[in-house]
Amino acid sequence: MSELNSLSENPDLWNDAQKAQKIMQERTILQQSIDAVLEVEQSLNDNVEMIFMAEDEGDDDLVVECETILSALHVKSARMELESLLSGEADKNDAYLEVNSGAGGTEACDWALMILRMYTRWAESKGYKIELLDQSDGEEAGIKSATIQIKGHNAYGWLKGDNGVHRLVRISPFDSAARRHTSFASVAISPVIDDTIDIDVEEKDLRIDTFRSSGAGGQHVNTTDSAVRITHIPTNIVVSCQNQRSQHQNRDSAMNMLKARLYEAEMQRREQAKTDAHGEKTDIGWGHQIRSYVLHPYQMIKDLRTGAETNQSDKVLNGDLDLFLESALAYKLGGEE
Repeated sequence: MSELNSLSENPDLWNDAQKAQKIMQERTILQQSIDAVLEVEQSLNDNVEMIFMAEDEGDDDLVVECETILSALHVKSARMELESLLSGEADKNDAYLEVNSGAGGTEACDWALMILRMYTRWAESKGYKIELLDQSDGEEAGIKSATIQIKGHNAYGWLKGDNGVHRLVRISPFDSAARRHTSFASVAISPVIDDTIDIDVEEKDLRIDTFRSSGAGGQHVNTTDSAVRITHIPTNIVVSCQNQRSQHQNRDSAMNMLKARLYEAEMQRREQAKTDAHGEKTDIGWGHQIRSYVLHPYQMIKDLRTGAETNQSDKVLNGDLDLFLESALAYKLGGEE
């Protein structure tokens, strides 16, 4: 912290505005982390002292109140401990989140929209900012696919464990016979790449297509062929962006998304190679079912990797994902020890 303070006080710091902003941001985040630890420590000491005083005075209500605060502090400190372990190369970065509906027509498109809303509400609850980059609507309801950027400290670190397929079981609102349906949608998380991570993409490996934008996005939508789709031929990774105001901006955004997807693919490859070297079998990663959401005949949401589960389906679908994100992170970190 002292080093960052010295750098921030250097009168020549703002000669390089971009570097200065990064240093100031890093300093602010570190100071907030220190303040949070000090706040927990102070609250712990205060409430332990108050319990001793309350017991001496026979004030049972105050004892219960302090014990409730201490219980909440325990939960908060456990989360802070997990967050302190987000030390991967890109953990601190913003994140791209892409949702794709599976087979199943309208039902699957509606499920994809529910998932997009779930993550959006989670991000909003954490004070993160969300930008919609691309969206393809379903023919009757929901979405076929969508990509958003979630902007905030450690956004990728918290979300990276949610790559995979999400399964929904419910009575379909689109079925006049009120039958139970099973739907699938995939979620792909990748980090927004900054200049500290070098991803080399050769122009000869790209196929770039332009098309007319569709869906929400402002007055520029549906007026010109400004939307851009980029296919990385060696890996067949496809990204697209349509919500910027010009073809040039959409191309830049799509290239950034492509680099993020390539980075994530490489991280997945390394993780799989490490797993194979240890002779382990794993269903972690893209293309595998990671979580089941059952809304009928009972309510239960369960992570199939960690075993974390809850029957509070309404809360989860409205963005209360901490149980699953924390358990996935703890599971992943435990496997790396």
